[in-house]
Amino acid sequence: MNKPITRQQHGGIDYAYSAAVAILPELLKFKEQKSATTLCRALAGGALVYSLLTKAEWVAAKIISFKTHLLIDFTTSLFALGAPWLLGFSANAKARNTLVSVGLAGLTASLLTQPTEMKP
Repeated sequence: MNKPITRQQHGGIDYAYSAAVAILPELLKFKEQKSATTLCRALAGGALVYSLLTKAEWVAAKIISFKTHLLIDFTTSLFALGAPWLLGFSANAKARNTLVSVGLAGLTASLLTQPTEMKP
């Protein structure tokens, strides 16, 4: 099945995701919700690190396969979707809705990206 997002486009999405998710607690004013804020920082930092280590055109250290990268995107996005209930901040609407949105965005990007590995 042909998917609309290329590996190269996915790289841009990842770097934008990392920057955006890192600042969401301040931007949307739920910084007082420590577990949600910590999770945003962890998701952003993690995505940045494994993006920099993926075998793709947009990195220097080509260590993990692009398919593994997409699997990490998918699983961390699933966790983000459930995190408000798993981590106990579902009553905070701003934090809950933000993490659900982040999870849905990550799932969408991972599912709509062509899983084509870079040629050596």
